[in-house]
Amino acid sequence: MPYLKASGQFLFEIIISAALYMAFFYLNQTITTPLEEAKGVNWIFLPAGLRIFLTLILDYSGAIGLAMASILINYIGFYELDFTSTLGIAVICGVAPLLGRHFVIHNLKVQADLSNISIKQLLVIIIAYSLLSSGLHQIWFATRGLDSGSLNHFIAMFCGDIAGSILFVAIIKYGIDLVKGRWGRDNLIE
Repeated sequence: MPYLKASGQFLFEIIISAALYMAFFYLNQTITTPLEEAKGVNWIFLPAGLRIFLTLILDYSGAIGLAMASILINYIGFYELDFTSTLGIAVICGVAPLLGRHFVIHNLKVQADLSNISIKQLLVIIIAYSLLSSGLHQIWFATRGLDSGSLNHFIAMFCGDIAGSILFVAIIKYGIDLVKGRWGRDNLIE
């Protein structure tokens, strides 16, 4: 039975990750369409912060949920691409933040439960993730002959991932501080 419970939790985490990412993706499209450099290349991409957050907290189930959401987003019609292009984008969407997470944990001595992560380390993971995500996306776009693959789009996507991640982290931090203040606590979890 413990195996069944763990499998159920893993599946639940995948579904939550996918649902949250899809919601943030479409919210971002609604808010930042005027700032879009090219299809899928935004100067501010709020879901980038969610990608980092989900893979930091949920690890592999978060990455799988991100990849599944990316497939669904593209299937619904954001991009009108062939399955191979869509699958590549989905893999990058899930793998880039996961690689950023593992880079920080293994190279910056962050504990797996993230209990000792600092703001500086969080900024390093944002930069590492943004480089990986925008770089891998642009290489994939160029390899597949898509309009979005170029150095200019890399710069826009890199800046958008950093801006979106910092905004997302700031909103989460503000929310936690707000809840702690209302509860009269020094820590969110006691």
